[in-house]
Amino acid sequence: MKSSEMERSLYQTASLQQGYFTSRQAKEAGYSESRFSYHVKGGRWIREGRGIYRLANYPIEDRADLVYWSLWSCNRSGEPQGVFSHQTALAIHDLSDVMPASYHLTVPKQFRRFHKPPKNLRLHFNDLQDQDVSEFEGYRVTTPERTIYDIFLDKTISDDIVIQALSDGLQKGAISLGFLKRLAEELHSERVKRIMNMVTKR
Repeated sequence: MKSSEMERSLYQTASLQQGYFTSRQAKEAGYSESRFSYHVKGGRWIREGRGIYRLANYPIEDRADLVYWSLWSCNRSGEPQGVFSHQTALAIHDLSDVMPASYHLTVPKQFRRFHKPPKNLRLHFNDLQDQDVSEFEGYRVTTPERTIYDIFLDKTISDDIVIQALSDGLQKGAISLGFLKRLAEELHSERVKRIMNMVTKR
């Protein structure tokens, strides 16, 4: 394959991932792994982490860091497994003023990695349904409704953050009162009732 064709193929893949690509994707575009260091030293690629690269001349966009961790979660078939959730999803959807110190990523229950996840990455193990997930540019995130469901169940998240997230979600139309009422009936907990009463009385 000609170098121009390989460049075009890799760019098409990387452009969907804010300039990022994996070793596997580079190989699929026709590049030999033995030449990866040549492209890095030549300034065309930037090695961002184990098996993850970025096109050096690709403009850095907003939240490109999320693409990196999405690619980090790829399985052996090269498919990203992680979906940003919990506090990270709140920040992405702009629900509440939460500023999480760690990335929250929901991965399938069978997810396994040889290397231990870094300290700034918190994994939640759950098998999400397609309707629980929204597609962004190069990464996936739980929908506002699924995010609210998750933070209700996570007792490490303060009531104040949950209340603010619910209020913001209602104000922006990201969630509805009907959804909250159904959720309260489904979860059937004192915490949910308490928070729901505080939100609906506002």
